[in-house]
Amino acid sequence: MYHRFEENKYPSTNIRIEDFKTHINLIKNSGLKFISYKELESSINENNSTQKILLTIDDGFTSFYQKAWPILKKNKIPFIIFINTETIGSNGYMNWSEINEIANYDFVYIGNHSHSHDYLVDMEDNEIKQDLVTAKKILDQKLNYKTKVFAYPFGEYKNSYKKIVNDLGFSFAFGQHSGVIDKTKNRLELPRFPINEKYGEIERFKSLLKTIPFPYKKIFPSETYLDEKNNPPDVNIQFFEDGPDIKNITCYSNENNKWRKSKLHFHKKNELKVILDGKFTTERGRINCSLREEGGYWRWLGIQFVIASK
Repeated sequence: MYHRFEENKYPSTNIRIEDFKTHINLIKNSGLKFISYKELESSINENNSTQKILLTIDDGFTSFYQKAWPILKKNKIPFIIFINTETIGSNGYMNWSEINEIANYDFVYIGNHSHSHDYLVDMEDNEIKQDLVTAKKILDQKLNYKTKVFAYPFGEYKNSYKKIVNDLGFSFAFGQHSGVIDKTKNRLELPRFPINEKYGEIERFKSLLKTIPFPYKKIFPSETYLDEKNNPPDVNIQFFEDGPDIKNITCYSNENNKWRKSKLHFHKKNELKVILDGKFTTERGRINCSLREEGGYWRWLGIQFVIASK
């Protein structure tokens, strides 16, 4: 997941264009296949272990159109770009002429990224729905198709928010928690690896190309929106009995705004509890679990919690 390109004063959402070119070449040289939105459904349902790449870009910044789009167009690399409609044509954002230009290519898919790109997760359900409906109406009117994919602003969601997304007819919705998509993932909370100047560093990017899905049966709690009453959460992960052996799993979490190796308690050979040392104190609480496999591959599972604003 990318945002800005060669906008170096925004390092947390920017990628240097030379690094982006290197990322594309690394993917090509590794033999991985870029897939389009049209191939997403079938790729999720496949039972083989073939790795594939779905490229996504958020927000529709002008720097994407100026810097990254020529590269993707030249190489006909498929991607989804998620657009927040309120900012279209404003300073630093693509206008409709530019959006319609890229939308005319069959390897490009335009996704819904809300209207306001506000912290919708803290709003009432009727306000969330109105914001999404506004964006949906604009995109449906301007595009020659009704987009079926949504990306949560800031990767933040809660159960009632997901229900709204589902009720509006979206087939897939993406967060910003790290991980690899497979058929065990909830289609309304699909993971992505955020890429920026720090996390797009070349050696780290090479390691991302060696990540594989970490199938799981269920994660508790199902509600990831936390307030004073349920922070810290009681986190339990149930894996499949016939799945990978998880005895060597490692998890890290950022409670009290400090990353640390998490203590784990195994209920059964396929069930564990992540023991947190305190509350999540930043806007988002994260738990990342990994398991090393043969050939230098890593299974990766990311969980994101959103802390309610006071």
